[in-house]
Amino acid sequence: MLRQLLHSVASARRPGALRACLTALSCFGCGDQVNAQDDSSYDAARETMVREQIAGRGIRDARVVEAMRQVPRHLFIPAAERARAYDDGPVPIGQGQTISQPYIVALMTELVRPQSGDRVLEVGTGSGYQAAVLARLVAHVYTVELEETLARSAAAVLRELDYKNITVRTGDGYGGWPEHAPFDIVIVTAAPEQVPPALIEQLKPGGRLIVPVGPRFQVQQLQLIEKDASGAIRTREVSPVMFVPLRRPQ
Repeated sequence: MLRQLLHSVASARRPGALRACLTALSCFGCGDQVNAQDDSSYDAARETMVREQIAGRGIRDARVVEAMRQVPRHLFIPAAERARAYDDGPVPIGQGQTISQPYIVALMTELVRPQSGDRVLEVGTGSGYQAAVLARLVAHVYTVELEETLARSAAAVLRELDYKNITVRTGDGYGGWPEHAPFDIVIVTAAPEQVPPALIEQLKPGGRLIVPVGPRFQVQQLQLIEKDASGAIRTREVSPVMFVPLRRPQ
């Protein structure tokens, strides 16, 4: 829980959001209030999330905002944590992993400038939520998850929601997915200490890669990496963040 709150602090980009995160830190250990909500309550909570956390925090791409409005985030979260689905912070999803803060999902999505014809590689399927948001904006999402339990759960939710343009595979995302490369977009939802070279190699000229880079369980830097038409690489640091580590098979 403390790590999740630190993730929110690192990700906060406005004073009000930072104050909210620090307030949450001051109450750490006070206990969670888990209340059952019906679908209409989730709808209202999602609309509030979009208004206050997404559009209200500077996400300007209308397609991204609408995707965040349409995807039912609570269905990607275990029932025991579902009351927190639209909170301004990450939520545990099991296997030591989290679903990212809504704002971070929107920010990463906006930064890679998704287009309707794009083919996307996601490394770190997790709950499947980021893939679901992307799938509303691009042609196809190929997503790789190391934890088989999470991969199966995400695939089941995505099938139930009738996503037909997402392919889920259990495996090691460090090597990308060469069978389907090159990709217009690569998005990494856990933090390597260094950017895996295969992910840059599998990026098309003109492609965009978004990845949190840095040490395990410490503040990392969200990096936007772009490959121009000649294959040259340009890297821009966007924001401090805190993600779970990008793990490899033992």
